[in-house]
Amino acid sequence: MRQGCVILADPHLGILDGVHRLLESSFETLVMVSDERSLTEAIEKIHPCLLVVDLSLSDAGEANIVKRLHHSHPNIPLIILSVHDEPTVEADVRAAGAAGFVIKRNVGRELPAVVRALLNESPGESLPYPTTQRD
Repeated sequence: MRQGCVILADPHLGILDGVHRLLESSFETLVMVSDERSLTEAIEKIHPCLLVVDLSLSDAGEANIVKRLHHSHPNIPLIILSVHDEPTVEADVRAAGAAGFVIKRNVGRELPAVVRALLNESPGESLPYPTTQRD
């Protein structure tokens, strides 16, 4: 069953296209943006059910984008994509409010499972955070 709208935000068009292909059969609408300003505008207009955002989208500091998005839209689950595979990066983005974290080189293998885990969560349940694989 196809669900609502997802906003994909990444400055790299190749990543946006790949993530779009991974998720297109699961959602009614996928909106792609390549900068933080467009992301903010799209969230306000579309009211998505999920955000998939590159950690490096913001110039103001990586974890800051997670804090800003989580603070301004706490009810929209946020999955962060990153090239950084250090456990401290994942810990920082989760502490800032991200519901999921996927290392970019594992996107094809892990993102669909993380999305399913997030969207199948029952209200009030704690989310089983899938741990990303570090090769």
